[in-house]
Amino acid sequence: MYVSNLGFHVSEDDLQKLFEAFGQVSSVKIITDRETGKSRGFAFVEMPSNAEAQQAMEKLNNKEIEGRAISVSVAREKENRQDKKRW
Repeated sequence: MYVSNLGFHVSEDDLQKLFEAFGQVSSVKIITDRETGKSRGFAFVEMPSNAEAQQAMEKLNNKEIEGRAISVSVAREKENRQDKKRW
């Protein structure tokens, strides 16, 4: 799952606990800036059960965490930047 609009103080442990309320969590990865190491405000969460993941998405999407309404959706494959033409 793709989780966005995260506050910059939300940790991977925080997300792990949040999503574990809906089932087993196999991984949590907050994406950080390469240069500063600070959170970029989004993360990926994996759950082995599709049913549990679906329930987590429904219950946690737009939930307020640290004063921000997080967005939780199905993660998509990253687009290949070389395929995009820039004019």
